[in-house]
Amino acid sequence: MRMVDLIENKRDGEELTAEEINFIIEGYTKNEIPDYQVSALAMTIFFKDMTERERADLTMAIVNSGETIDLSAIEGVKVDKHSTGGVGDTTTLVLAPLVAALDIPVAKMSGRGLGHTGGTIDKLEAIAGFHVEISKEQFVDLVNRHKIAVIGQTGNLTPADKKLYALRDVTATVNSIPLIASSIMSKKIAAGSDAIVLDVKTGAGAFMKTADDAKELAQAMVRIGNNVGRKTMAVISDMSQPLGYAIGNALEVKEAIDTLQGNGPKDLEELCLALGRQMVFLANKASSLEEAEEKLREVIRNGKALEKFKSFIANQGGDPSVVDHPEKLPQAAYQFEVLSKEDGIVAEIVADEIGTAAMLLGAGRATKESEIDLAVGLMLNKKIGDPVKAGESLVTIHANREDVQDVVKMIYDNIRIADHAVAPTLVHGIVTE
Repeated sequence: MRMVDLIENKRDGEELTAEEINFIIEGYTKNEIPDYQVSALAMTIFFKDMTERERADLTMAIVNSGETIDLSAIEGVKVDKHSTGGVGDTTTLVLAPLVAALDIPVAKMSGRGLGHTGGTIDKLEAIAGFHVEISKEQFVDLVNRHKIAVIGQTGNLTPADKKLYALRDVTATVNSIPLIASSIMSKKIAAGSDAIVLDVKTGAGAFMKTADDAKELAQAMVRIGNNVGRKTMAVISDMSQPLGYAIGNALEVKEAIDTLQGNGPKDLEELCLALGRQMVFLANKASSLEEAEEKLREVIRNGKALEKFKSFIANQGGDPSVVDHPEKLPQAAYQFEVLSKEDGIVAEIVADEIGTAAMLLGAGRATKESEIDLAVGLMLNKKIGDPVKAGESLVTIHANREDVQDVVKMIYDNIRIADHAVAPTLVHGIVTE
């Protein structure tokens, strides 16, 4: 088998066999196939696409390039959730205890953030003492006993994906549905869950800017999951404006606590229920999505979800008293109000640019080496469709520096006031096949 022949076959529109795909991924992972040949193949895939069977085979070849997590010792159906990323996306902090409160095992492998704000682990580390450095044995034991635990991503999970992504990044082949879908799904499958719920974002703050592109990606990932034996569903959700009001690590933890108490932002609660009901349904804990949602609402009402969050924090070394005393979370030294210059209605909040403004304060990482300031960030005081008067606060800046003019300018440049506006639809659709 020669790599040049496989590139030529794909260039001419032929299907690659499972054996050929395994040869490529194994050879590339072992440095036996050079970057320039894999670059050529990635470009042929970009233009020629892949069949559903090829996509599933590519995903599993990437899964098998490194270690996989065996969760078979955990009782029950393990359901994982993945978001394609956004601004103010606090869903995991709410969903994990919410779903676990219904005795569904949530064995979550999470990473750190790169970009707007921190990842799930960074946010949780805003809670004093919380840590994810636990052994796999402890991880399994915690999920079996308490239904919830979070562990950091292992270094040798899908090494082929790391190499491929770095290559795609410098060869203009990132934006390819089969390559994106296999990249995301390989990590989720390697992490060992039985079922997967996907939150595919669309809009200014998302990787997929249009709803049609987001739907195409969601369908590709759901089909891969189902084709390799993982029950998979997806929600296509809006990211044209930040989710919720908080953008920043400690601020988002506070917002998650509010949501588990039933007092959170309506859009964050709605999305958590939309994702959560799929998780409950796939875990066979409800016979319909409607029944699943009612069960989730009940554990918010009766306080079980909040109690689950407290025990989760305590089990991983954190201070559970932050739930009742969120003022114990890291606090920024300064708060500045960004005031509206005119009367009107908020017509646009450009999510990715507002996320970048939070990153300038230190809420996210510009590079992998950057240090995150867990206390800083932005609190939106208005969302799209809200009326505003001149002199009213649009955003509260939480900063640990006195000069924030660069952040203020970015906020003014990316929040538009008009005489009318239409609030965006939060959930654009559900994909089940």
